[in-house]
Order: sequence, then structure tokens, then C-alpha cells
Amino acid sequence: MLYSYLSMASKPGILTDWPWKPLGSFKDEDIDVSKLALFPFVLWRMLHNQLWISLSRYRTAKGTNKIVDKGIEFDQVDRERDWDDQIMFNAILFYLGNIYVPGGSHLPFWRLDGVIITMLLHAGPVEFLYYWLHRALHHHYLYSRYHSHHHSSIVTEPITSVIHPFAEHIAYFLLFSIPILTTVLTGTVSVIALAAYVTYLDFMNNMGHCNFELIPNWLFTLLPPLKYIIYTPSFHSLHHVQFRTNYSLFMPFYDYIYGTMDKSSDSLYEKSLRRKEESPYVVHLTHLTTPESIYHLRLGFASFASKPYTPSTWHMWLLWPVTLCSMMLTWIYCSTFVVESNRFHNIILQTWAIPKYNIQYRLKSQKQSINNLIEEAILEAEEKGARVLSLGLMNQGEEMNMYGGVYMQKHPQLKVKLVDGSSLAVAVVLNSIPKRTTQVVLRGKLTKVACALAFALCQKRIQVSVLREDEYEKLDKLLGTKSEGKLVLSKSYTFKTWLVGDGLSEVEQRKASKGTLFIPFSQFPPKKLRTDCFYHTTPAMQTPLALENVDSCENWLPRRVMSVWRIAGLVHALEGWEEHECGYTTSNIEKVWEATLKHGFQPLRVPTHLKS
Repeated sequence: MLYSYLSMASKPGILTDWPWKPLGSFKDEDIDVSKLALFPFVLWRMLHNQLWISLSRYRTAKGTNKIVDKGIEFDQVDRERDWDDQIMFNAILFYLGNIYVPGGSHLPFWRLDGVIITMLLHAGPVEFLYYWLHRALHHHYLYSRYHSHHHSSIVTEPITSVIHPFAEHIAYFLLFSIPILTTVLTGTVSVIALAAYVTYLDFMNNMGHCNFELIPNWLFTLLPPLKYIIYTPSFHSLHHVQFRTNYSLFMPFYDYIYGTMDKSSDSLYEKSLRRKEESPYVVHLTHLTTPESIYHLRLGFASFASKPYTPSTWHMWLLWPVTLCSMMLTWIYCSTFVVESNRFHNIILQTWAIPKYNIQYRLKSQKQSINNLIEEAILEAEEKGARVLSLGLMNQGEEMNMYGGVYMQKHPQLKVKLVDGSSLAVAVVLNSIPKRTTQVVLRGKLTKVACALAFALCQKRIQVSVLREDEYEKLDKLLGTKSEGKLVLSKSYTFKTWLVGDGLSEVEQRKASKGTLFIPFSQFPPKKLRTDCFYHTTPAMQTPLALENVDSCENWLPRRVMSVWRIAGLVHALEGWEEHECGYTTSNIEKVWEATLKHGFQPLRVPTHLKS
């Protein structure tokens, strides 16, 4: 009987062992450090690449040492969104190598001989074979089927370096495995050598595609032979422009030997080094909205920034350590920074951001420090020669700075024109109201735009119904006889067109009748609670194709759609208007609207179909 019981226990069933038993025990002394380091190393490679992306976009937005002056568009961002695929592919292969390649596991932490072998094999066979592989990829047959995908990006970003068809990634991995496999099979490999070599490959790849020159001239003056063994970003940039020159991987030596070096390499290098920071003609001043909004900036995650901003999702919670670090950085740095740069004909429009969040703008204790940052940005824009500065989001609140009027009063001799965009906001909202509308509901905080809207609607003989008595009394006192009897206090929620701003409550929104069209007049959209109603965007317009370097969405707006507060500054500069549009004054609404249309900006289509 005892034997039978023992026999039964020798046949373990499902889930007898712990799921992580195959991974080994951390209690053992013989721990494979190389296997444990694989996951942190993958994270390091992703972080390393992202740092290059952010740095490149920041430097090219400022224009300092910029190489290629063309812009990047959404099609390139979409094409390069899966840049991390090659990191995952490499990680899988490294993991398999750790398991199946003799000598690929239990690697020592450091071996000097392995480092030397890796350096020699890279400088010799890897660079030589890559040069001829690269030339072969430019043969018509291979180029049209494979390598043309990489060269679709004439203006490169760091992540362009790893955008290749899968077949090319296999070839590159085999090529770069020469030093790795050699050191593994000879027993000279180490964790540090392997990690340093892959990091070196990432670093040089990213640098060569960053589109700004950063190798100092004194380095080549001090050590002239370096020009044969270290390429520069401008050197490889020429390859993406000219296609048939500068084939080398990281060492231009082989281009010199085989006569494929571009003759303009040195001159472009010198020209890029001399290039100074661009002086914006127009500056749009915005700010961060939420801690997660940093990822949706152009300097953040390119794929996130290329889509309209949405509230926090599950994957954002996974990034909380990075989010916390970014919050600490903005608190320590606390200075306005350049987010992006666009070109419209010959005018440069830069967007600057103040490192403050919505919640901070609502705190009285932060009011003075934020106003100081805005004032410093205005004075900096004037010093750089900007003609117009537009105030975006909460940088122009009445409680904050009297719609920008505070700065005009404090600096009456300002040459840079301050624009709050209120006139164009009113014009866009008026032209978003469906034709033959005879009555609307006006609900929300009575801002400068809301009051101007009420006046314009009354003049058009459209009834303006106000739901709250205090708001009605304020408007009635402001408009007086100019309301033409069209301003009424109403308790009815049956009107089909609502003009809404900050302060619209959930209760009021739910009381609206089915099929109601909500048209925001504020900078921030209302929360969409109703599936049986229509929601228009915040005041915005479609941008003309002549606007270059548009590869990110402005907050929650769709692609190639720009807020009127940003457009207003651009139109102000294009028209050469000499007056400020801030404080409690507004420009001629019709004049601003016609000028905006003249420059190619188009109104958005009003939603008429409900989402299923």
C-alpha cells in the first residue's frame, strides 16, 4: 500500500511546479548574469534611441547646425513608427544565442582581450563587408525591392537608421554578429564588451541620421586621421540626398579608397557647423496640459505625437516612472523651451512651451511665476526678432493676465505684436453654426470670445439663449441695447445648437435634446458624454499644404489641423498688421476671417453623422 502511494506521488500533475521554475533559482550561486541583463539592456536601447529622437527634434526645431532644411511629414512618421521592432528582433536572437550557442551563456563581466578583438573585427571585416553590401543594395534590383524603403526618408531622424525591410535586418545582424560570434567561440566575450558594442552601433547609427552636425571641427584639426575613421552626420546625410555617394558604415575610409566620397562632404560639414539658431518670425506660446502630455509633444514619442491626444490609457500607467522624472525635470528646468518649428512660405513659426500644467494655472500661488515665464518668453521673442507672438491655451486667461493686456501695459514700447486669437476664434465659431439657424444656447464661462460671440449673433438676428441668470445679467449689462432684443434667459434645453465653453456641467449636457450640436468656443473641448449628439472640435482650421514640417498633432486636434489661436498669429504676421490683439480689444472679425481664408486655411466640416 505504501509503495502504491509513493508511485502515485511520482507522477506530478498540471501546475505541480511553479511557473518560473525553468528560469532557475536566484538562490543558486551560479547565476547567468548575461541572461539576467538581457531585459534591462533592451530597455536601455529603447531609452537610448528615444533620447536621440528627442534631442534631434529639439535641435532641428531650433535650427542650430541643421543639415537638411526640408520638413518631415506624417507619412514618414507612420513609416518609421515601428523603429523598436529591430530591438525586439535582436533581443530574441540574443536570447536564443544565450541558450544554444556554445559559450553563449554565463559570460564573464569583463575581458579586455574580447574588447580589443571586437574593435579590430569591426574596423576590418565589418566595415569592409558593409561597404560592399551597401553598394550592392543600391543596385537597381535590390534597391527597388528592399533598400528604397530606407531611402524614402530624405530628411532623416535618428530612428530612420533602423527602418529597413526584414531581409535587410537579417543581413545586418549577420554582419554585426562577426565580432560577437568570434569572441563567443574563442571564449573572450564579456557582458561589458557585448553591451558596449551594440550601444556603439546604436549611437553611431542615431548620430549619422540626426540631421544636425555635432562633431566639433577642432577634433579633426587635432587628429587629422580621424576623418577617415569617424563619419559625421552631414557625411551620411549626403548619402540620403545624393544616393550614389558616401556608402561607408561609420568609417569613411572605404569611400576614400574606392572613390565614392561626395566632393561636397567637407563643405557641407563646415556649412552645418556655422549655421546659427533660426530666428522665428512668429512665436506661438503654449504649455503642457497634463503630466502625460509630454509624450504627445513633438519632442516626446513620435508615434504618440502624430495622433490626437487622448486621456490616459493603460499603457500610460506603465510609464509612470518616466512621467515622474519628466515632472521633476520641468520643475528643475522651469524655462520655456522650443517644441517645434514650421515654415509657411518664407515665414518661420516656432512653438514654445511653458513647463507648467493646467492644474498649476488654476492655482493662485502659481499665477506670478507663470506670468513671469510668459513675460520672459515675450521679451526673448522680441530679442530674437519675432514680429508676432500668439498666446495659446491658458496663457491668455482673464484672471491670469487680462488676455495678455498686462504685458502690453507693462511694456508699452513692445515691437513684437501680441495676439490672443479671439477675433479668429469668434469667426470660426460663427461659421461653424449650421445655416438657417435662428437660435442657439450660449453656455460656459463668459470669456472675451463668449461675449464677442453673443454680440455678433445678436447683430445677425440670431436668438442667444442663456441658461443661467448670472450669465444673462452680465451679458445684458455688457450688450445693453446692442443685443437687439435677441438675448434671452431660457430654461429650455431643446435647442439644437449649443455654443459651449469651460464650465459646461455634465447635468446640463445630459439635458440637451437628442441630435444637439455642441460647438466649443474655448481652448479645451468638453467631455463627450452623449453618443446621440454631435461634437465639433475646439476652434481650429485645416492648414494649407504650403505649411511645412507638420508631423505632429496639436493636442486633441486631427492631423494638419491647427488651433485658431496659433493660426491668428501667423495671419497677423502675413498681413503685416501693426496693432496688438490682446487685452479687451478685438480686431475686425470679418477682416480676420477673409485674410485667413486668403492664405489657404479652410474651415472644418461640421459633424452631421453620429458614430455607430
